[in-house]
Amino acid sequence: MNELQHKGTGDSSQTWPNMAHFWMPFTANKQFKTNPRLLVSAQGMYYTDIDGNKVLDATAGLWCCNAGHGRAEISEAVSKQISQMDYAPSFQMGHPLAFELAHKLSEMSPDGLDHVFFTNSGSESVDTALKMALCYHRANGQASRTRFIGRELGYHGVGFGGISVGGISNNRKTFSQQLLQGVDHLPHTLDIANNAFSHGLPPYGVDKAEALEQLITLHGAENIAAVIVEPMSGSAGVILPPDGYLKRLREITQKHGILLIFDEVITGFGRVGAAFASERWQVTPDMITTAKAINNGAIPMGAVFVSDAIHNTCMNGPDELIEFFHGYTYSGHPVAAASALATLSIYENEQLFERARELESYFEQAVHSLKGLPNVIDIRNTGLVAGIQFAPSNKGVGKRGYAIFDHCFRNGALVRATADIIALSPPLIVEKSQIDDMVNQLTDAINAVD
Repeated sequence: MNELQHKGTGDSSQTWPNMAHFWMPFTANKQFKTNPRLLVSAQGMYYTDIDGNKVLDATAGLWCCNAGHGRAEISEAVSKQISQMDYAPSFQMGHPLAFELAHKLSEMSPDGLDHVFFTNSGSESVDTALKMALCYHRANGQASRTRFIGRELGYHGVGFGGISVGGISNNRKTFSQQLLQGVDHLPHTLDIANNAFSHGLPPYGVDKAEALEQLITLHGAENIAAVIVEPMSGSAGVILPPDGYLKRLREITQKHGILLIFDEVITGFGRVGAAFASERWQVTPDMITTAKAINNGAIPMGAVFVSDAIHNTCMNGPDELIEFFHGYTYSGHPVAAASALATLSIYENEQLFERARELESYFEQAVHSLKGLPNVIDIRNTGLVAGIQFAPSNKGVGKRGYAIFDHCFRNGALVRATADIIALSPPLIVEKSQIDDMVNQLTDAINAVD
């Protein structure tokens, strides 16, 4: 049977697809297909599921839809562009929208990061940035700089480069024999013993940055190309940098001529109350990787913001030679670029980055009201993002987090579960009443789950 007729409990009825053939990413496929969660439409702050039920989106899709769902400005821009020109190559060719978008992005990027290389995802942005680091050092006469340093619990996508510098064990262990050589990891900054229930950046842990000096002593600065970290580790469960930590990393890398890459695939475009975490926390790296909210999740797209020094050094060769042997068929895709330009206009016109900062205090108070509920051992927040961590169930690690996630969905709220951590990252258009709703849903789920 190719299709199953499903009669929903809401006003609509939908035909369920044959689920046998889609191998779903980052999903327990057998578990999911036994009891699916299917979304069929979205508008504003809400999805509608296959049963016709409204589901409050407390995750901005997957950290993507910062302007909310169903934005007419974006769909109209996409429709207009796909009718005018559906595709154009970026290899030895170009089209105006890619240049217009790069210019627009350069205007909102931190000072000195004025060049943009387009990709299709965060994973591709990370692999691109790592390659750029090698290209830069080679062009700068320091070809021995080939080592990379990531961080424990870091997530940098699923390319072999990103997995190599990433620090989440489940993402690495199957592929451990094929990862990049010459990669080390800094210790993570999660310290519940000293920083539990901090509001904003945790006060303890700046000293963790000193581990970088130890790795430099071990390998020699002349052999290290770049350090890559997420300013805030989102996929690992909203792990925040201790106050002063990012600044210290910047000081150490500059002292030793090592590039610093911020992975802002999640924090970019307003999530922490500024265009970028580097702006919010006043630390400018040499490169920033982005994706997700660059065009509100409308069409796959990413971008790497590159310093003038890196770009100009790599451009020093003969005019007729390709400077960087790297790129993607869809780099700067015209329809993706159109959706991004429309998205950036929404961010600007509605002042959504500023709005996230204005709502931060209310959001903080709301999520910290969960303190004291059963099994809650930590709450972390900044901007419009929060992580609520639970003690593991005696049934196994991750069982409690999944049960809370599933309970919320079945009762009308979409949250994100990472092991026994629930993350909240609502679209930046969220109202205070909707913040209350998602916290109330979590309260009910926490009290209902063993």
